[in-house]
Amino acid sequence: MGRWEPNARGRLEKAALDLYAERGFEKTTVAEIAARAGVTERTYFRHFADKREVLFGGTAELQGMLTAAVAGAPAAAAPLEATAAALEAIGGVFLGHRDRARRRQEIIQANPELRERELIKMAAFATALAETLRGRGVPDPAAALTAETGIAVFKVAFERWLDAPAEKELPDFIRESLNELRTVTAAP
Repeated sequence: MGRWEPNARGRLEKAALDLYAERGFEKTTVAEIAARAGVTERTYFRHFADKREVLFGGTAELQGMLTAAVAGAPAAAAPLEATAAALEAIGGVFLGHRDRARRRQEIIQANPELRERELIKMAAFATALAETLRGRGVPDPAAALTAETGIAVFKVAFERWLDAPAEKELPDFIRESLNELRTVTAAP
């Protein structure tokens, strides 16, 4: 190891993405990720519990942002409107990070274990969102339906954003997807 360099976590994330893309998730070891990032394995484990978690860093922060935005929405906001504002808020986190998100998603889609982990993450988001809506006085099943719908909107918008040219960002796709939802649920 050479002299200390800042941003070990960021270097580990980049090294993992590069190695997973080059060799595949299954064939990459923590030791290889650490070496590529210029740190020790011990440093790796200070930041991530295992080699999957390098792809899921920030999950707790995103969930916290999502629930805080719903909880902080105006009292008069309808459940879906509070959820929409929260989705747009977390969409802003991804501004300027489309290429990294695209690479991450390709790695996840190529591995059943990682796809399962991503589904678990989304289910946890929906559960936390429903609980926050209940805390705002939204009864069930409306709280659960709104939360699940919100996560579905996010997933669709995220996939569209990854496939789109660079002129539009994730919050734009979230708004468009919510408008599509409103269109399909509007009375004829």
